[in-house]
Amino acid sequence: MAEMTYQQQSLVGATGIELVVALYDGALRFLYRAAQCCVEDDTIGRRIAVKKVVDILMYLQARLRPELGQAAASALSDFYAAMFTMTLEASHLASREQFEEVIGCVRNVREAWALAAKDPLVGRVLPRELKTTEEKFTRLNPQPVFDSEAPASRWSA
Repeated sequence: MAEMTYQQQSLVGATGIELVVALYDGALRFLYRAAQCCVEDDTIGRRIAVKKVVDILMYLQARLRPELGQAAASALSDFYAAMFTMTLEASHLASREQFEEVIGCVRNVREAWALAAKDPLVGRVLPRELKTTEEKFTRLNPQPVFDSEAPASRWSA
């Protein structure tokens, strides 16, 4: 069996939102690479990095569920379309500055997802499609919580 990379290991047990954040992290990594390729005049490297960014944006776009997310899904759809267009334009012009503009936009939305990932209430309202298999199973079969600090019951037998 092949050994898992650090990145693969860090995603084991991740929640659905944490996986979305990881996709944003990947997009940012490739956007930074594309910007660096502009400085180095590396056309092939820039195109490879841009293809990976576009693949991530298309994946995120395809996973949107407008019937569930309504206004939020529509806003994210518009955002992904704009980032897609801006990324392709930055690549066409080989513009580091334009890549940096895309990086700023993606970073802002990534931070919003990262904040959402820290909020335990978000997991409760998260659409089933964004939940991992473990999250779906846990919600179906919640484990009892035994807390020695819990207040005693008023009921007696």
